[in-house]
Amino acid sequence: MVRITDAIELDESEIHFKFIRSPGPGGQHVNKAATAVQLRFDVEHSAFLPENVRLRLQQLAKNRINARGILIINANRFRSQNLNRKDALNRLVELIAKSALRIKPRHRTKPSIGSVKRRKEAKQLRSKLKRTRQSITLNNE
Repeated sequence: MVRITDAIELDESEIHFKFIRSPGPGGQHVNKAATAVQLRFDVEHSAFLPENVRLRLQQLAKNRINARGILIINANRFRSQNLNRKDALNRLVELIAKSALRIKPRHRTKPSIGSVKRRKEAKQLRSKLKRTRQSITLNNE
């Protein structure tokens, strides 16, 4: 079992790892060893995710979830397969933990009377300063 929060634990049988060759430079090691990890987790059919966490996870990771509802995380940061596996698992745990957090509703607030007064006074001072910079036109008629 993989512990996400106090209330959420995932069964390791729901998480599938596929080991692939890592892209980019690295020479012979990269060309021969499959060190990159592709983690697959079925979000839609997971028995361990609460419905509200599942919906939030689908919103947060919508670009990483394919049409069948499978979340795919690619990890190739390290040269070691084991470290990449741990990295992918940690990223999955962070993503699910982030989706388990409740969002505080935002309450609209008004600026205080004092701040409105200070803003208007600052605008008047700025206006007065700009008026003093204007050129004076003399009417010699």
